[in-house]
Amino acid sequence: MRKILSTHPLHPRATAMLAGAGRLAIASALDARTLTAEARDADIVIVRAPLPPDLFDGAKDLRAAIRHGAGLDMIPVEAATAAGVLVANVPAVNARSVAEHVMFTALALSRRFRVMDRDLRAKGWLAGREHANSTSELAGKTIGIVGLGAVGQAVGHIAAHGFDLNVVATTRSLRPAPERVGFLSIDALVEQSDIIVLCCPLTEETRGLISRERIGRMKPHALLINVSRGPVVDDEALIEALRKSRIGGAALDVFSTQPLPPNHPYFGFDNVIATPHLAGITEESMMRMGVGAANEALLVLANKLPVNLRNPEVIEHYRRRFPAGG
Repeated sequence: MRKILSTHPLHPRATAMLAGAGRLAIASALDARTLTAEARDADIVIVRAPLPPDLFDGAKDLRAAIRHGAGLDMIPVEAATAAGVLVANVPAVNARSVAEHVMFTALALSRRFRVMDRDLRAKGWLAGREHANSTSELAGKTIGIVGLGAVGQAVGHIAAHGFDLNVVATTRSLRPAPERVGFLSIDALVEQSDIIVLCCPLTEETRGLISRERIGRMKPHALLINVSRGPVVDDEALIEALRKSRIGGAALDVFSTQPLPPNHPYFGFDNVIATPHLAGITEESMMRMGVGAANEALLVLANKLPVNLRNPEVIEHYRRRFPAGG
């Protein structure tokens, strides 16, 4: 019976979809050795945790690694391609969830929710209410979006149409700007924005993109929101800027080291919101991602190519391994 290995449990609807296609197994642990061992007899791997490159060497029956979501940084695509394994993902389905999280954190930082809530509970009504004097509205401010894919476009739409923010963006692709979005260079964007939102993928171009020099260009009250990947930001430079009150605050959902150590400096700032890589996780998005990944798995098991194939250069090698495979 065909084996579908998922690094994490799937939404019940996705589990039901796969029930007749093979045996769904959930990884017993997420370390490299366990994943490699448990993928050895798998036909499909559904991915929500980083896969080690060595996994593809011993998985002789493996047809596809399917990302439960959009970002491919958890899949060593080169190793998969070299082994003749298809790589697919489920793009855009959690864009709304991430965009809503961005606006939630922008509001929470602007209205000083963390310290207001803490002091209201610990010190009383007037102590909590006092923080209102130094809060601000979003309307009329400029939000700068780095990366204008599905998430960036969703952020821009909500920001412009829901909160009357001025929206600017920087992106690698030169497609026409969506309504009410203006394009800027990355340096102009960090200088002019009151809120900077990182929605870009992690690539060699974007690693360290928010550098010490660029953080130094930000407005003193600027808010930095990262829902992309941790290494896009120079952590040491951001921590130094927060300590010196060089920027207004940060909302960070992703980190260079995950899980974030409990003694990490980010936890010591009242103007930092740290969340455990959950911006794209809601009941609705988990259903969409699970169903999307299950659909791709079913296509591959039916000897068809996935809709969202991300390494098309593998097809010839893949068809030598599985002659009926699409």
